[in-house]
Amino acid sequence: MEFSGRLRKKLRLACDQKNACYPHSLQFYLQPPSENISLIEFENLAIDRVKLLKAVENLGVSYVKGTEQYQNKLEAEIRKLKFSYRENLEDEYEPRRRDHISHFILRLAYCQSEDLRRWFIQQEMDLLRFRFNILPKDKIQNFLKDSHLHFEAISDEEKTLREQEIIASSPSLNGVKWESESVYKIPFADALDLFRGRRVYLEDGFAYVPLKDIVAIILNEFRANLSKALALTARSLPTVQSDERLQPLLNHLSHSYTGQDYSTQRNAGKISLDQIDSLSTKSFPPCMRQLHKALRDNHHLRHGGRMQYGLFLKGIGLTLEQALQFWKQEFIKGKMDPDKFDKGYSYNIRHSFGKEGKRTDYTPFSCMKIILTNPPSQGDYHGCPFRHSDPELLKQKLQAFKISPTGISQILDLVKGTHYQVACQKYFEMTHNVDDCGFSLNHPNQFFLESQRLLTGGKDIKKESSQPETPQPKPSVQKTRDAASALASLNSSLETELEGLEDYFTLED
Repeated sequence: MEFSGRLRKKLRLACDQKNACYPHSLQFYLQPPSENISLIEFENLAIDRVKLLKAVENLGVSYVKGTEQYQNKLEAEIRKLKFSYRENLEDEYEPRRRDHISHFILRLAYCQSEDLRRWFIQQEMDLLRFRFNILPKDKIQNFLKDSHLHFEAISDEEKTLREQEIIASSPSLNGVKWESESVYKIPFADALDLFRGRRVYLEDGFAYVPLKDIVAIILNEFRANLSKALALTARSLPTVQSDERLQPLLNHLSHSYTGQDYSTQRNAGKISLDQIDSLSTKSFPPCMRQLHKALRDNHHLRHGGRMQYGLFLKGIGLTLEQALQFWKQEFIKGKMDPDKFDKGYSYNIRHSFGKEGKRTDYTPFSCMKIILTNPPSQGDYHGCPFRHSDPELLKQKLQAFKISPTGISQILDLVKGTHYQVACQKYFEMTHNVDDCGFSLNHPNQFFLESQRLLTGGKDIKKESSQPETPQPKPSVQKTRDAASALASLNSSLETELEGLEDYFTLED
């Protein structure tokens, strides 16, 4: 009996020590893992983490983040992949360990370029937001302390003293029960975004931030820390890449799972220049539709617009010869001398097709790149209309696109909540008369291909001169696939692609 008591005590101590390594279901990943793992486990953890982040991405553009449906779907995906997500669950050491190690593995794969870093940071931020939103209130202060965030919840007396000022300054408190809401005293410099939006109460150099708003500050801190960490990881990457066992796996991960880049032109040469006007009204996303209209109206686009629209046209099938002809014809209509075009603009077009300079074959811009980089200034037409347009101007554009008043209201509500890709998906559904588009939109060229697939019944685009445009009968398409089946399709395709990894890599323990 004495022996069994000692054994139980040893097991309990060992369990407590393990739990101390990962006190929470979420973390800032401030310390890298130090244990040894086999290459097989290294590979499996990396693949599972990518599956998780792809699920985060697809659910984020299929549902409004933070809604009950979004939360439930994402929780199911995390549970299926055996990662941590909730506090107070039994046997949480292994899921939290998997979460910790897999995050650092993907840092190695996704630090290699700006686009990869941007994608990785965005998905990790969304994952952290989800976990924080379901973190019990009594665990928040310890999490902040463990993450080196010196944010203290104020006392009930302090809260009562400043009740009127805080409620008047914080729109997020509308409809919230004040007595149950925690308020945090934060240095003013950490709450600049809330201050710019006039959404926080300031006093003596401190911001008094309700719990509902503190997640934005936490995410900003997380983004800054992770961005810096990825830059440092990129510097040390040559050392890791010298290991012949790891380099193929890291390269394969970074190239295979950030979504299709639409650089391969399966339809190259299948679209004629005469079709572009018709296609722009039927199958172009709003960002490309406005660029095409601006080009036709002004016979010119600035560099940002030429890059965004030119690479999109390349992705839908325009050849280099067609692109040169298309841009030259339009610019000459704007009274540009043909010789000036040949000397000043044709080089850039050939360069984008990989025929000049470093011979880089540039890929069309994704939604994330358009939304997050190179915002348009006055006189520009590139960017995302849902992200970069004034609400009243966006409303006018949607009216010109024949969107119903109810539809416009739904889209503007999504834009107000910063759900730009979901708003574009809603635009797709309304212009194609489907209840659910059945895919997660993350690329303008994906919008075009899905539109053509719907309008042509899955047939290849035929190269022919466009006839005078007639009203298109709305396709009799039932609700195609809901987002859950789209996600299942994603997982299925990932599983298929991953089946060959064991043959692709020769990994030994």
